[in-house]
Amino acid sequence: MATANLKQHKLGWIGIGRMGYAMAARLAKVGCDLSVWNRTKSKAEPLKEYGAKVVDNLSDLADCDIIFTMVSTGDDVKEVLYGPNGVMSKGGKPKLVIDSTSISLEASAEIRAELASRGVQMLAAPVSGNAKVIKAGKLTIVASGPQAAFDMALPYLDVVGAGVSYVGDGELARIAKICHNVMLGVVIQNLVEITVLAEKAGMKRHQFLDFLNKSVMGSTFTKYKTPALTNLDFHVTFTPELLRKDLDLGLSAAKELEVPMPTATITRDMVQTLIGHGYDEDFSQLLLLQAKASGVELKPENVEVGDGLS
Repeated sequence: MATANLKQHKLGWIGIGRMGYAMAARLAKVGCDLSVWNRTKSKAEPLKEYGAKVVDNLSDLADCDIIFTMVSTGDDVKEVLYGPNGVMSKGGKPKLVIDSTSISLEASAEIRAELASRGVQMLAAPVSGNAKVIKAGKLTIVASGPQAAFDMALPYLDVVGAGVSYVGDGELARIAKICHNVMLGVVIQNLVEITVLAEKAGMKRHQFLDFLNKSVMGSTFTKYKTPALTNLDFHVTFTPELLRKDLDLGLSAAKELEVPMPTATITRDMVQTLIGHGYDEDFSQLLLLQAKASGVELKPENVEVGDGLS
């Protein structure tokens, strides 16, 4: 972790969803001077227990040095920062905005340009993980923007995540995250295919996945998804619709840059098929689609298996 006085900057946080709450809580728990706003104020109230202040209006964050945004869309980022009732609606402004919202390169560039015209730096900082990963201290972050902005943000990003990668200026962090999520889709599709193949050949899913996770092909991700694939527990970590969106973003970038992506294209079709069949929980329900296509009836194995996080 970068060594710094974590109270030297006043922080603001906008967006307390599953991810935003867990990330903001890590900052509050180490004693950062943190003020929080959320559209539904009650969702932010529990952060008071860790020393955070919950504000009524976005403009109450205008005197913060650094503001984090973790909302739903690019339009939401624009609204909360410089909309009619946004942070800067009454004339104040932060020094730096760190945006971890999943948005397109185009939206990110537009927001960066608008903030620059107002004298505010921006760091794009998308993340890899979910609320459980954050609590386990294993969230990873990729950042792009001015080097000075990254240097200012690093001590706080180190608190939020286990590792921060700086990839350069502009929107490079956005394309890095898109590439990451394209890989997520391709890997889960391959993982469910080989898991169903192993089961149809006579293996228990948990036994096959145990071998895979102990091999050089195992990963944090395959371990993390093992309980879901073993016990058919598909509580939402990432929806099929969100995965489809990121695959579309990746394929759009590939088209623009003339990069062939055949496996990503096929995976996008499989995710669309999943959605078309009405699967709307976790993207790992691709296992059920694969089993149906393979003539395999899956049942929960009801085996206690680790997820590699605890």
